[in-house]
Formats: sequence, C-alpha cells, structure tokens
Amino acid sequence: MAKPIRVKTVWFKKEGDRSPEEIATAVASTIWRVADKAVDNLGRENYDILTPVRGFKLIAECVAFLAHYCDRMAYATQTPERRAAVLQAMSTRLAEVMRDNILEVMGPDGNRDFKAEFIDFLNRRFADYAEFEFPEDSKASFPALRFLGLQIREEMGDADKTWVMDQIMDIEMPEMMGTVQKSFKGLLSNAPVKRGFGSPDMLPPE
Repeated sequence: MAKPIRVKTVWFKKEGDRSPEEIATAVASTIWRVADKAVDNLGRENYDILTPVRGFKLIAECVAFLAHYCDRMAYATQTPERRAAVLQAMSTRLAEVMRDNILEVMGPDGNRDFKAEFIDFLNRRFADYAEFEFPEDSKASFPALRFLGLQIREEMGDADKTWVMDQIMDIEMPEMMGTVQKSFKGLLSNAPVKRGFGSPDMLPPE
C-alpha cells in the first residue's frame, strides 16, 4: 500500500499574514505531489501510461482541476485582491514546476516555452471549469468531475478508456481534493470572509 502524502497545513511561526507567494509555493507543492501520485496509482492499477508525454498530460489535467478548486475555496473565504494574488502566484509556481519536471525527464526543446504553454493550458481549463458548480458540501459537482474524467479518458489508450473515468472520478480525485483542501485552508492565514461556494467570476492566471 502506498504511503499517504504528508503535506504542510500550518505555519510554524504565527506572527502576521503569509504572503501570497509563501502560500502559493506550499500549496503548489501539495497539488503537484498528489497529481503525480494519482498518475502513479493509475500505473499500479495496470493502466498504460506508456510515455512521459502521456504522463505529463494526465498530471496537467489533475493539476488544473485542483488549482481551480483552490480558486473556488479562495473565492468563498478571501477578499478579491487576496484571492487574485494567491491564485496568480500559485499558477506561476505550478507552471515552473511543470517546466522543470519536463526538462528533467525529456530534456530541453529550443522551440518550446513549457512554462508559457502550461499557463495557457491553465487559462483554458479555468474557463472550462468556471461553467460548473463546486458545492461546498460535496466539493465538486458530478458534471465537473465528469468533464475531468473525459479529459483523462481522451489521453488514454483504447483498452483503458472504459474504466479510467471511474478510477479518476470515484477514487483518485476525491482523495486528492481532500488533501489539497486540508493544506490550502490550513495555510490561508487571514480571517475568512464567507461569501458562498457558487460559481465565481472567472479569474484565470496571468
């Protein structure tokens, strides 16, 4: 059995609010780790990941979903200015992590800017997920999870298309969301300003 991921949920020093960059760095690390673990879990369940390209595409879909989920939580508890700063810093950090991992595994490509490409991808997915509800009690609506499952399904080989949506929607993503929620809410340091958990005005990364 795989060991659970240990994540940062509290700051050791209590004085003062934490900067958006501090929050973003910690949460981005959690998002990346749980997304990477989910793709590893698919491999352990005998789904064919096959190539690094497919693996990174699957990670990207999970990361985008979780980043948008964090934005929904921020919308429900943070001022608009704080929400924007945290989201943009987190998206930038996730793009840097994606770029660094691609370069480490696949090597450089002088014709591509992997950080910019991932920011563009996040913008597209934020626009997609803005159309769905994320009820606070159930964390994400079935249509939102189904959309994610369809994106994952599209990347998989024919032999895996039938079952991978159930694996993502029923097993992997609920666990990932629970871990990210615990980390994100624990690290937000300013007092909450409750506004509900509906569909916010879309605020994609810069």
